[in-house]
Amino acid sequence: MKYRNLGNSGLKVSEIALGSWLTYGKAVEDKTAESCIHKAYELGINFFDTANAYEGGQAEEVLGQALQSYDRSSLVVATKVYFPMGAGPNDRGLSRKHIIEQCDASLKRLGMDYIDLYQCHRFDENVPVEETLLALDDLVRQGKILYAGVSEWSAAQIQRATGFAKEWRLHPLISNQPIYNMIERYIEEEVIKVSDENGIGQIVFSPLAQGVLTGKYKPNAEIPANSRAANDSTNMVINSYFDERVLTAVAALNDFAEDNGMKLSQLALAWILRQSNVSSAIIGASRPSQIEENVKAVDIELTDDMLSEIESILEPIKDFHPAR
Repeated sequence: MKYRNLGNSGLKVSEIALGSWLTYGKAVEDKTAESCIHKAYELGINFFDTANAYEGGQAEEVLGQALQSYDRSSLVVATKVYFPMGAGPNDRGLSRKHIIEQCDASLKRLGMDYIDLYQCHRFDENVPVEETLLALDDLVRQGKILYAGVSEWSAAQIQRATGFAKEWRLHPLISNQPIYNMIERYIEEEVIKVSDENGIGQIVFSPLAQGVLTGKYKPNAEIPANSRAANDSTNMVINSYFDERVLTAVAALNDFAEDNGMKLSQLALAWILRQSNVSSAIIGASRPSQIEENVKAVDIELTDDMLSEIESILEPIKDFHPAR
């Protein structure tokens, strides 16, 4: 495994992180989830990402239980706050009340004394960003969280927040967690530039486009019966990629990967890690073997010629935007 600093902070995270969205506490049995977590740690992954909203807290519980056998200082555990955790008007968002209460709830579910990285799961238009940042800063000062980050914030939102944090001398935001893969590349337009200027690193999710960038889905072919796309509980995102132009490009990428002695998933991850502003790519896994395959991406170096050929393959879908 290789490690990078998370933004301009001194925190070192594995280039591949293990996430729990749509898997742990839901589609993957707890024992299998624990096997995946243990395999990830064995392979050098130190970065584990979850969120309070994943299955109403169950994903945090599964992750926390599986990590109990390891030295806490060897782990970087990230979770999030924003989405509803109850029916009440204050059971959601980024108000001081919700952030403080949900931090305590996440700590309890994880069975930990502190959270390494606490992230705002989305931007809250109904709460002053100053209130959110001051609440996060208080949690850092209390030792309940070590660092704070955001997820899927726009370049303008990041700029506004970092400007306030600097003005008020608050602990800085160090990360943004956006979707980013060969098909969805919106962060290349502004987010990466603004983040880089403000010491924020990207922790990207869906680097394999929910499995589309593994090559298992073929153009003009039926969806494999045991795949995520065939599962009604996990297919709401992946189905948005099922455009013939996308699947045709993916088939060409698969051929390119095979010609260069690698799996398409490894190529897709190596392509993401070519970005210096990317600190880590979050993979999901329902089997330990998937993790073993994916971590090999950190040793793949893509040449300029290879990157140029990849861009040629992706050219027909550069303007594709999944409908969600």
